[in-house]
Amino acid sequence: MKRGFFTALVTILFLQLANAQTIKTGVLVIGNGSSAAAASIQSSVSGAKTIVLLPGEGFEATLTSGNLSAGIEADLFKGLKTKDVTKVNSVIKSWTDTLKNLTIIKKANWIKLKRSGSGWSVQLNDGRTIKAIALINADRTGKVNAAIPVRTAVKPWHLLSYENTLYRTSIASGQQVGNTSSNLLFLSDLLIPEQDNLVLLNSGDESFIAGQAAGAVAAYAAFFKTKTSVAPLKEIQGELIKYQLSLMPFTDIKQADTNWKSIQFLGLSGFLKTNITNGGANFEPERTVSTAEIKDPIKEYYYKAQIWFDEHKEPDMTIGATLNLVCYVGGKSPKNTEDEIKKNWKKIYNFKTDYDPKRNITRREFAVLVNEYLKPFGVNTDKTGRVQR
Repeated sequence: MKRGFFTALVTILFLQLANAQTIKTGVLVIGNGSSAAAASIQSSVSGAKTIVLLPGEGFEATLTSGNLSAGIEADLFKGLKTKDVTKVNSVIKSWTDTLKNLTIIKKANWIKLKRSGSGWSVQLNDGRTIKAIALINADRTGKVNAAIPVRTAVKPWHLLSYENTLYRTSIASGQQVGNTSSNLLFLSDLLIPEQDNLVLLNSGDESFIAGQAAGAVAAYAAFFKTKTSVAPLKEIQGELIKYQLSLMPFTDIKQADTNWKSIQFLGLSGFLKTNITNGGANFEPERTVSTAEIKDPIKEYYYKAQIWFDEHKEPDMTIGATLNLVCYVGGKSPKNTEDEIKKNWKKIYNFKTDYDPKRNITRREFAVLVNEYLKPFGVNTDKTGRVQR
């Protein structure tokens, strides 16, 4: 009998220890909607150990038409074997089941959420405690907002505008708002001043697009054990483009386009701007490039461009003039660069036209060549998008 009592006591103590365990993770996501699903997926694929607390048995995400679907949202549409978007949560479950860095705690009832150093601590009702470096608040119930004394403001999506340089800080685009999908989300929209490692999503506007961006921001802080306030914009943008999230809302350039990445990078620089027509921002890849439209933005990025434009007086940019520009500004050999471009013209760049240095260059061709040889995305910008020399 003593032996039986001893065994029972050990079992009770073991269960108590198990219940009182502390679980450490990089990113903690609270929520179960579209934003939470995308944030959890992106955080885990970006290399951060991620835990998501679900109030029920699974995600309750929805797919809607009208967005310029990209990244995770586009992959979910592809994963649907039928047009029945109500099956999206089954696709999400199949996807998240394969992610090694992701732990999903279902029917999670937490009773306390607070700061823990520069990170976060949440206590579950079963006695377990989760400590995380970064917290993504995708909660739709208001419980998280009530638990932490942080003043938050709902930040709307921003219509693409070139009145200032904030468009260069975009970390997501394409959410349908009203009658347009030409909208951007800035890095600053997800962060709260003096509240490091808290990434806030708009609970009233569920979005796979915004959730994916939030996942990358939090994952950076967790992976490098740093603060969200010092996360470099370029690193975040590069990570999101790597996972096919559009940062510029070009309706006529799809992810399947072989030049999509170059056009996204050049779009962020503002070298080739777009007009919004009927709610859509069309890049117009086959339209030719004028000297006037590229002169000022390129001079902003590169000192040597000032001299080049002083000497180049032609109103239109030809393929030859563009070659001359990238060689002069980039300090490259004209002969070697031309040989390389001619070799890659159709084989690598997948251009449909023949190489002709006398022909006016298209926006597609200009974007690819300038991105390849001048790499404007590598030029540092500040938090407002202004170039830092």
